[in-house]
Amino acid sequence: MAETMRQTVATILKSIERYNPANLQTLERYVEMQSRENTYDLEANLAVLKLYQFNPEKFNPDITCQILLKALTNFPHTDFTLCKCLLLESVVENETISQIKYLADILEQCDFAQFWNRVHQMPELCNRISSFHDSIRKFVCHVVGITFQTIEKNNLANLLGGIDDVTLKHWVKKYGWKDEGNLIYIATQDENIKTKNITEKIEFEHLAPLMAIL
Repeated sequence: MAETMRQTVATILKSIERYNPANLQTLERYVEMQSRENTYDLEANLAVLKLYQFNPEKFNPDITCQILLKALTNFPHTDFTLCKCLLLESVVENETISQIKYLADILEQCDFAQFWNRVHQMPELCNRISSFHDSIRKFVCHVVGITFQTIEKNNLANLLGGIDDVTLKHWVKKYGWKDEGNLIYIATQDENIKTKNITEKIEFEHLAPLMAIL
């Protein structure tokens, strides 16, 4: 059933049918499938938002929230910005959508403590997206990996949403980091800096005036 829906949606997106509001119900079901099965199709989700833009009377706030939350799970890519640009001004004023926009802002600022605090205050919304928390943790680990050489274990656990020791060990192992007691060894950041050979090309005619002076 899931594969059939994917093929149906792919066919819709390849033709003018992507702008046909009659297909909105199918595309909305596809969004819900992504939320349940931890799959992701940005193009299809943008098509839904575009149809809402053209047909504001068909706007579905619940589906829109799911699309925005799915976009959050793909940080640091700019999916959320692309989705936000398709929202009507009246839609942005929706309280829940406004909360999700705030989540995006603090996530972009890497204010992870505040992010998790807000997420824990809205469990029913975020828990609708399968593996939402783990997807965000992947982004957190990405930031940690390019920022720290070592980090205190408790600090890392808090950045990942206040996880327990067992879950922390899973993420440390997943990224090949080393557990050194109270510290987690991430990497020597010098390894991430690649030297560049700079070659300057100077034409002879540029040197001629200088040689004349000498």
